[in-house]
Parts: sequence; structure tokens; C-alpha cells
Amino acid sequence: MALFSLNENGVPPRVRDKRNRPVIAHVIFRLQTGGLENGLVNLINHTAERYRHIIICLRDSTDFAQRIQQSDLAIYALHKREGKDPIIYFRLWRLLQGIKPSIVHTRNLAALEMQGPAALAGVPIRIHGEHGWDIHDPEGKNWRYRWLRRLHQPLIHQYIALSRPIVNYLCENVGIPPLRIKHIYNGVDTKRFHPKRDRSLLPTGFAAEDSLIIGTVGRLEPIKDQLTLVQAFVNLVRRIPGSENYLRLVVIGEGSLRPQLESLITEADMTQLVWFAGERADVSALLQSMDIFVLPSLAEGISNTILEAMATGLPVVATRVGGNPELVADTLTGYLIPAADPGAMADSLASYVQNQNLIEEQGQAARRRVEEKFGIKSMVAQYTTLYDTLLAARLGKKAYPFQSEDIDG
Repeated sequence: MALFSLNENGVPPRVRDKRNRPVIAHVIFRLQTGGLENGLVNLINHTAERYRHIIICLRDSTDFAQRIQQSDLAIYALHKREGKDPIIYFRLWRLLQGIKPSIVHTRNLAALEMQGPAALAGVPIRIHGEHGWDIHDPEGKNWRYRWLRRLHQPLIHQYIALSRPIVNYLCENVGIPPLRIKHIYNGVDTKRFHPKRDRSLLPTGFAAEDSLIIGTVGRLEPIKDQLTLVQAFVNLVRRIPGSENYLRLVVIGEGSLRPQLESLITEADMTQLVWFAGERADVSALLQSMDIFVLPSLAEGISNTILEAMATGLPVVATRVGGNPELVADTLTGYLIPAADPGAMADSLASYVQNQNLIEEQGQAARRRVEEKFGIKSMVAQYTTLYDTLLAARLGKKAYPFQSEDIDG
């Protein structure tokens, strides 16, 4: 894996693949911990024999890149400045002229405008993925963003939408013909994420064997709304006498909300009941330390963390936003609740305290649901079918030989 920094205007040599794999350039804002990025990494790791992948970051890349297994992967960082940065269009255009990919695949609104440089660079196949709502437009109501998507529609050959609400938005609000939209769910690696009870990674003395551990994973940012989860946890402990002896909360992730979250816990005098684990690379093992998973987001596409928790055999309490209702079967694999409602969240969590058999029942149902509908094989098969169809139709190319049985999970 090689990382190239393009804050200058150098042009890399054309990418030539010895095995004649089609070259796909994935354009994202930043390669960091997140659901979009996790889905991209999963796709690359399971199709590296079929395609030569390249990642182009408008901003930069982090250690998250170490999760990628493609040995000849190239990551280009364009170092976009805050706000408007017109030079970024020129840098991307020069870069694409140099590497000459067969496909450019942009993701989310932050990368949408890069379809212009891709078209000017003569990239023959241009795909845009919509993974979830922008942080400044959690309900998809911003008319400027709708206008921006309509403006770029003629440049894009194919759209990928990760949830039904996004499919409907693109059709009804942006005017994209349904035939140009492919609905593909995220997939989860059911071998890496699997049911197992293991609390060895928890801090010494934090929890006992019979503790009931509530957990969450995500960036600590306003759109993820861990404030509601912390408020609900405080509410839950206060309403159930003696629950401070066994209720625990694990918060995995890092971000701007952390000081406020820690302050709420300190004010409630519950610091010994909550572990802020920070950003972690061992999420699959930490999920196995939990009994219940909560996703309190204000907006979501198709959440990787929900799928990972379900694959681990955990019941999930999630807000009824975005694609969450497509994942969580209410009362069967968890509970769906209104967003930003600490009381409703505390009520749902109390159901598990009062009837702990629900944890095992809903957790087993969650695992079955993932295996039946959201396995990584299905996701990879749909992406490869789409890529191969476009390559054949527009370029007459055949993909590198590949067997679907080789996909794990």
C-alpha cells in the first residue's frame, strides 16, 4: 500500500495492471473511521483479485487505511482546504488524467462535485453513491443540496443508494430515473463479527460477570447524538433502585462531543459506571463484551455498526431514522424509538432489565436476520455485477476472473 500526497500539482504515472484488472478510483472526503469508509474497505478487501482499486481522499488519510488488504493499493491525498478550494478540481483532474481509471466512484455529497473533473478527464464510467444524509441536512430537505444533485445528474451514469429512503429521495426530490439507481445494502462479515461472550478487554474492575452492559460505537459528533444515550442511561440508573451495582455503559469512538458527555456523567456522579473507550481497532472483540447495543443517531443511511452488532448476536435499540427500520425489526431484533428522546430510549432499555430473556431472544433473531439478508457476499456480488455490467456495456471489458465462493462472511 502506498500513500501519495498531492498538495502540489504533480501528475502520477498511468496505473497499468499486470493482471489486466479494471482500475477503479474511489473518491471520498477522508479515509477515517466511519460507516462509509468501513463499507469501502470491505468491498476492496473482497474484490482485490478482481479489480485494481485506488482511493482518492479530498482531505487526507488516517491509520484506518491499515485495514485494507490490497497490497498494491494506492491512496492519494489532495489536502483540500476548509471551505471552497477551487484548486482541488484541478488537482483531481490532473490526477485522473494520470492514472486513467476505467471507473470513478464518488461517495456522498462531499465528493459529488468531483464528477465534473472526472468527466473532463475522460473517465468512461462515472458512479455516485449516496450512503446517508449530510450532517447539515439530516432529513434531506436542503434545497441547495437538491439543486447540486440535479446539476450533476447529467455527468453520472449510475447511482448507488444504500437505503430505501435515499432511493425515494433521489427519485422524487432530485428527479433521477429509477433505472439509474441501484439499491445495495451494506454487508457485514459474519465470520469476523459473531456471537461470543468475552469481557477480557474491559478495564479491570469496571464490570462483574453478571453486569448488564449497554454499548455504542460511533464518532462522538452531534449527528450521532450520544448525548441522548448518556441522558437515557442516567435516567435508567436513577429509576431502577440498585441498578448502579450492575448497569454499565461502554462508549466507543472519539470526537467533539466527548467533553460534554464526560461532563454529564460527572454531574450525575456515575463516572464509575461509564467507560469512554476512545477510537478502537478491536471493535469486533469489544462488541462481544456487550449485552445490548444502542445507536442514537439523528440521521443514518445503512449503519454498519448496527449490522455488526446484530451479527454479534446483540439486540439493538436504534432511532427510527434513515435506513435503521430496514435493519432492526421492531420488537423482534430490538426496538425502534424516536430520535432525540432520552425517555423513550430509557423505556426500551428498561425492558431488557426487567426481562433479561429478551436479550438472548432478540440477539439470536438479530443474528439470523443478518445471515439471511445482510451478509457481505450479497453486497460484494451486487457491486461486482454492477461494475462488470457497466464495464461490458461501455468499454466491452471483462472483469478479472473471480469466484463468488472466495468471499468470506
